[in-house]
Amino acid sequence: MAVEVDAVRGGGALLSGVRGVLFDFDGPVCRLFPNGSSLPVADELRALLARAGAKQLLTAREEQGKDPHAVLRAVHRASPEREDLVDALEEHVSVREVAAAHKAWPTPGAAELIRRLSQRGLRLAVVTNNSARAASSYLESHGLQGCFDVVHGRTRDLDLMKPHPDVVVRALRSLGLRREEAVMIGDSPADVNAARRAGVRFIGFGRNSHKESELRGAGAPVVLNSYAVWLDER
Repeated sequence: MAVEVDAVRGGGALLSGVRGVLFDFDGPVCRLFPNGSSLPVADELRALLARAGAKQLLTAREEQGKDPHAVLRAVHRASPEREDLVDALEEHVSVREVAAAHKAWPTPGAAELIRRLSQRGLRLAVVTNNSARAASSYLESHGLQGCFDVVHGRTRDLDLMKPHPDVVVRALRSLGLRREEAVMIGDSPADVNAARRAGVRFIGFGRNSHKESELRGAGAPVVLNSYAVWLDER
């Protein structure tokens, strides 16, 4: 059973024995495509597929969805030999993610928490399915780049996107940490599963009831709906 924020007695216990914190980017740090603004990007990918004569690679659901990553995965899954097409779509998404980073909505309390953790000497990493360029651009524009030791994002091998643990394992390696020395903060079932497969402790960040329910359903042991459990400590 997941633990709700009101049941947590002090945030310090959640970070007991931790030397590093791994942040998912979109959600725990900011909202990259708020209010469904990812839909135009997904539509652009579908238009690119249509021009390439490859629209048939998508299921009916993927032809309508607002998640560009779902379109990327679908093309990679259905036509892995079309590396040129997948690479073109991935680069298009990366460019749009970088542009979105300049307009992203900061997650309340995230910047203060990141700075506090950094000041305490904890090693910080971003572990995201988004482009590392987008995450780095956001962190730099918000004065947070210096708080993070590493930023790891999507690679050209889309099979390694979360819930695959690759990005988490890469971060641990870069930070020189054992899995028991780190905790990951994420907001999706894919994050829960990536952390579990990497053997890293997990804290869910559910900004609304839907996110909280998803995280609990995926087996997140702790779900917070804000960073107050840490920020209210003195």
